[in-house]
Amino acid sequence: MPLNLSKEADRIPGGSAQTVSVWPFEGQPSYQEDQELIAEEPLSIHVEGKPYSVVMRTPGEENAHIAGFCLSEGIVDGMDDLAALGYCTDTEGNVATVTLDSKRRHAVSQLLERRGFVSQTSCGICGKEMIKELQQALRPISDARKFTAERVRACLQTLSEHQKLYARTRASHAAALFDATPEMLAMSEDVGRHNALDKAIGTALINGDLAKACLGILSSRISYELVQKAARAEIPILIGMSRPTALAVQLAAGLNMTLACDNKHGGLAVYCGLDRIVGADTDQGAAQRGVNP
Repeated sequence: MPLNLSKEADRIPGGSAQTVSVWPFEGQPSYQEDQELIAEEPLSIHVEGKPYSVVMRTPGEENAHIAGFCLSEGIVDGMDDLAALGYCTDTEGNVATVTLDSKRRHAVSQLLERRGFVSQTSCGICGKEMIKELQQALRPISDARKFTAERVRACLQTLSEHQKLYARTRASHAAALFDATPEMLAMSEDVGRHNALDKAIGTALINGDLAKACLGILSSRISYELVQKAARAEIPILIGMSRPTALAVQLAAGLNMTLACDNKHGGLAVYCGLDRIVGADTDQGAAQRGVNP
C-alpha cells in the first residue's frame, strides 16, 4: 500500500522568516531598519495516536522532518514501515501524526512506550551508560567509500552557497547529504541543527536516495545526537564546521564512522575513521595534540 503523505506539509512556508524592526546601536540609536529573523515554532509529533515528542523547529518540510525524525529515533527502518504521515495546524498548535505499518507497530511497541531514544537523552544518564546503550542499539557502518579531502572541502563550500535562509536571517543551521560523486542529494535549514539533519535525511528517504548518501555536511559542531542520527541513516562520513564533542568522537569511533571538521587552515581535522579520507590536507587527532582546527 503506498504511503499517504500530507499535502499541506509539502508547502514552502512563508513563515520561515519574519520581518521585525531593529535599531542599530553605534554609540546611540540613530535609525530604524527592518530585519528578517528566523521563525521558530513547536511541532508536536504523535505516533499511533499518542504524543511522542515536541520539537522546536523552523516551519516547512514537515513530511521530510517527520520521516527523518522517525528514522533517527528508530521508530522506522525505512519507508515501508510508514503507513501515513499527517500534519495540521489547529488552535492547539502544530501537530504531526505518524501511522505505522502493523508489523512495525508491534516491533517497536517498547520504544513507543518509552517515548524516545534521542529525544529523551537529556535525562541525566551518564556518558558511559549512554554510549553503551547507543552502541547496542546501532550497527557499525561497513560502508568503505572514500573521499579526497579536497572533495570534502568542496562540499563544505557548496553547503554555504545553498544556505539561503541563513543569508536572510544569519541564524539557521544547515545539513546536506551527498553521494559518492559527490552530488548533493538533500539539503535543509532549520533553527535547530538536529532538525536540519532530520529534514535532510527525511528528504533523501522519501525520494529513495538515502542508500546513496555517504557524506553528511553540517554547518555546526557535531554532538553525539547527530552521530546517532547519521548512524541510523547509515551515513559513514560526517563533517562539521566546528569541532565535535568528545562524546561524539567516542560514539563515532565505536560505530566505525568517520568524523572530521574544518581545520581553518584549508584542510580537515579528522578525529576517527581516517581510512575514508584520502589526500595530504588532513590532520588526524588535531585536538588531542593542541592544534586548533
